[in-house]
Amino acid sequence: MIESLIPAVSSYAREIDHLITEVAIIVGVWLVAAEALFFYFIIKYRAREGHRADYISGDEPRMRRWLVGPVLLVLVCDLFLIVGALKTWSHIKIDLPPADVVVKVIAQQWAWTFILPGADGKLDTADDIVTVDELHVEVGKTYHFQLESRDVVHCFSVPVFRLKQDAIPGRTITGWFRAISTGTYDIQCAEICGIGHGVMAARIVIDSAPQHAAWINGSSIRNMPTAMLQAGQ
Repeated sequence: MIESLIPAVSSYAREIDHLITEVAIIVGVWLVAAEALFFYFIIKYRAREGHRADYISGDEPRMRRWLVGPVLLVLVCDLFLIVGALKTWSHIKIDLPPADVVVKVIAQQWAWTFILPGADGKLDTADDIVTVDELHVEVGKTYHFQLESRDVVHCFSVPVFRLKQDAIPGRTITGWFRAISTGTYDIQCAEICGIGHGVMAARIVIDSAPQHAAWINGSSIRNMPTAMLQAGQ
């Protein structure tokens, strides 16, 4: 249902969509049932000539069943949703799979900076690739991101990944994703972070393996100091 509006592009996006659909269906059924009963009682027990109002204490066994039964059913539904939510939370937020690539995501008013490993595949080395408002990743690879903020609270949101993680000043927060299809999609800040919040947009470019290798090589050359290029010539 959600995928018809926003594509599901990460390995866990459909799992989150399924959980949201379950919540919507269960809550929706109870909403319709409660409202239908509410309006039924309003109409059935409306003020009419010749009918006196009755005081109902709710102590009668028949009345108690109307209270206890729905409460127990709601608790069963809540338990079902809690189990599903904890399973999804554990898979996405706790059980980090081994990383193929580690990248840094730095938020600041009002831009995103991404630091990716260069041709050597290692972060924090001389050939690191730094981009602003554009993150290039390779489809099918597991990425760990190290999320930081330089000023206020931001939120790293990639709607097609169903990913949303706050960036908190003074902390480095690790998360992960694995893209399952290629394309270019939006990155947003989902936390009001100041007057420029609305323009703090970026994009994620998901490449095939050959495209990403070509981008890495081209970016490494562009980032290479002039003296190194001259020495290579």
